Amino acid sequence: MTAPTLDVLESLLSSSEPTWGLLVIKATGRPAGTVYPILERLERQGWIRSTWDDDADRAGPRRRLYEFTAEGAVAAKDLVDGRAGAARAAARSAGAARPTNRPVVR
Repeated sequence: MTAPTLDVLESLLSSSEPTWGLLVIKATGRPAGTVYPILERLERQGWIRSTWDDDADRAGPRRRLYEFTAEGAVAAKDLVDGRAGAARAAARSAGAARPTNRPVVR
């Protein structure tokens, strides 16, 4: 699983409602050329589904809204939680190996 895909999953998990691609782009800091192919791939895999926003009162082009399927939400949470756990473990091991200016006591 790539870091950009994990970023997209994390962004979608943080939203309680269906969200559109531009919000995912802003939340992840990833370019549209990265985010939209990931969203398409996740939809093909059955992790998310998309619908078109039907808000006729909103000006501008229609938004495509993305939300998790039940299976996708569970899988995404497992992956995002796994990344957080791996980051904590890496930080602990890096902290343990960090040199200090303290003298060695024998």
